[in-house]
Amino acid sequence: MLNKIIALGLVLGLIVGLGAAMTDNSILHAIARESAPLGKLFINAIKMVVIPLVVSVIFASVARLGDPSKLGKIGGMTLAFYWITLIPAIIIGMVVMTVGLRFAPDIEMPAAEATEIPHLQSLTDFIVSLVPANPFAAASNGALLPLIVFTALVAAATGTLDADRRERMITAAEDVSEALIKLVWWILYTAPIGIFGLVAPATALMGWSLIQSLGIFIVCVFIGLVVLMAVLFLPLLLFIGKVGPGKFIKSTMGATSVAFSTTSTAAAIPVSLEETTKNLGVSNTVADLLIPLGASLYRPGSALFQGAAIVFLAHIFDVPIAMGAAGAIIFATFLVSLTVAPVPSSSVVTMAPALQAIGVPVSGLAFILGIDRIPDMMRTCVNVLGQISAAVLIDTRSGPDPSPDAVSTTE
Repeated sequence: MLNKIIALGLVLGLIVGLGAAMTDNSILHAIARESAPLGKLFINAIKMVVIPLVVSVIFASVARLGDPSKLGKIGGMTLAFYWITLIPAIIIGMVVMTVGLRFAPDIEMPAAEATEIPHLQSLTDFIVSLVPANPFAAASNGALLPLIVFTALVAAATGTLDADRRERMITAAEDVSEALIKLVWWILYTAPIGIFGLVAPATALMGWSLIQSLGIFIVCVFIGLVVLMAVLFLPLLLFIGKVGPGKFIKSTMGATSVAFSTTSTAAAIPVSLEETTKNLGVSNTVADLLIPLGASLYRPGSALFQGAAIVFLAHIFDVPIAMGAAGAIIFATFLVSLTVAPVPSSSVVTMAPALQAIGVPVSGLAFILGIDRIPDMMRTCVNVLGQISAAVLIDTRSGPDPSPDAVSTTE
């Protein structure tokens, strides 16, 4: 229901903006112009919650894994697989979108405060900057990348504490994240008004060019997700897991259907467990560990979507992406894609760190939010297929007797 209301705000903004652009009607222009503060309020609310939400979710997720030195064979292989395969997913999304944008019309966005492009650092300076001298100053300055690194390190250290202390800290972080998730819901209920206030003025200036570009964005995301399955997961399943593409697709139809209709990997967990064990022959121990863990940590479709969306928004706002900036995008997207919060369109909301890394205005998220239902259904399917693929591959490589330590890594 919420997605429909958000889409309604986008449609109304497009209608008013297009009407103003095509008819030059003074009333429509006034409506579009005067609605702009509503859009700014909405984006400010998103910015307000992004930093504490990302920090609390990352802390709880990493700390919940426990002492890294105690991870068993399955846990170590799984995390390695997750981390290694997310990078190609992000790159595929960026490359496909870069190619697709050659067919997009030239558009000119209205001036925005946040379009100032930061000075590009050398690789050495970039790595040094990831460790903040003062994490509180990094938070107040909106430097999310160093803050995320600091949070992950503290969470890893927390995982080595005794059980009682670790559990208290994790519980506190989870309680904070639950409160922030509730706040995100409240903000999203205002999204139709905020998106109208962002889309109407922009569309009044750009007209049909914006709509054409959004259509190209959706098509490129779909193509990227197909490419990801075709060049990464299906070959790995065939050559390592000994599972052919036809059998894999047929064996996962139930989980894919649930994911597509609900846009939730968590909702697909029961069906994913059944199909992974019965249809694909994965051991119960591995499936019971990796399917819930994957639903919490592993979203390759979301990572691809975020990489594509960042390139798209950089094009919309005419922000060039140099090689050094591309590295910052990949790193930021990699981190936030591991801990996407369980809220609607969270893959969109948590893109802020990567956008800020290259100087793209966060206000551009409104355009993505308005059309996110369609990409969300597509990327959720790939998220679930990637999680099931990981279970098949890890089960093949781990042998018949999984380490009991690995089981402790699930929530």
